[in-house]
Amino acid sequence: MAIKVIAQRREVKLGKKPGMKFVMRPDLYIPIQEKKVFAEASTHSGISAGVIKAAWDAAGEVIRTWATEGHSVPLPGLGTMRFGVRSKAVEDLEDVKTSLISVRRIIFTPNVDLKDELKNTSIQITCLDEDGNVLKRVTSGDSGEIEDNENGGSENGSTENGGGSSTGSDTGNGGNQSQGGSEQGGNSGSQSGDQNQGTTYALTITKSGTGTSSVKNDSEETINSGDSLASGANVYIAVTPAQGQIPTATLNGESVSLSENDGEYVGTFQMPAQASSLVINSGSVSGGSADQN
Repeated sequence: MAIKVIAQRREVKLGKKPGMKFVMRPDLYIPIQEKKVFAEASTHSGISAGVIKAAWDAAGEVIRTWATEGHSVPLPGLGTMRFGVRSKAVEDLEDVKTSLISVRRIIFTPNVDLKDELKNTSIQITCLDEDGNVLKRVTSGDSGEIEDNENGGSENGSTENGGGSSTGSDTGNGGNQSQGGSEQGGNSGSQSGDQNQGTTYALTITKSGTGTSSVKNDSEETINSGDSLASGANVYIAVTPAQGQIPTATLNGESVSLSENDGEYVGTFQMPAQASSLVINSGSVSGGSADQN
């Protein structure tokens, strides 16, 4: 069992050192149908798939109800899930209003067993040239560091949420949005683009933190929040974080890989065949935040 990653050589137009570089992205995974999950669970448990589905549907209804009441709800064998918000911080009481909330969030915090499973899973990298030809395959020897959704950012202390706040301490990436992230979203453009010519999808961009960031297209034109893009269109991100901070970017709740380049972090993804949400945190320092809209 291994996580598959593509490292493809492409032109990076943003950053202090633009040029041809190998940019990593998760390989395209095909979403598994719900009925297959129930069938597999039935095989392992000896309980009929129909009974498992009925129990799962009932549990899902309970989880949704409790989560909307403000509870952190356990997902047996996986972790916990709750709802939260990302918002801008203000100093004065009279300035507190619902318009400060930039986005509502689904926050998934994995349990120790799930994090250990991910940590111990190898990563296989397939290197491609700009035409998609395989150059080599390597097995990753990374540290296996897992992003800490409890405190935001990675386990080395960087922050994901910037100066914004959420309802509680969980400030992770949203977690269980498998159909909105890399499996069906950010990296599917190359396969779906030809099938969606002429169709565009809105990209909502939310920025937080005390650093600076930009989002541009192939023509180096700025992409603004709410702009519509064709499926498969390249989107380039450049972030200069606050001093000592590590920036993050997520597309539909899934991380977008950012590579450091002389203090600036750059990354790219292909627009999914759906309306999507890009969240960029340029890093934060103690004492407040700044939203960049």
